[in-house]
Amino acid sequence: MLTLDIDDFMLELKDGAFKNVGPSNKAATVKLYDVEGVDVCEYGDKRVKLAFEDEQGSEVEVALFPEQARAVREGLELLESESEVFE
Repeated sequence: MLTLDIDDFMLELKDGAFKNVGPSNKAATVKLYDVEGVDVCEYGDKRVKLAFEDEQGSEVEVALFPEQARAVREGLELLESESEVFE
């Protein structure tokens, strides 16, 4: 399940094309639940891409610099050692 929450977002549909309406101060939150597939690969020269997909084909991709990817790895290792989730 994919949820998308976009603050202060408005689109104009004209002649079959979408156009942003209003100021460019938008913010968004995307959440993907019930992930069925995970992929990790190199992205560009200096980043790592994490890709997640649910059973309905919704996808979320996140590109991280190496230090950010390491922080994710360290966070997972810490959670694994301290949480019952990984048992």
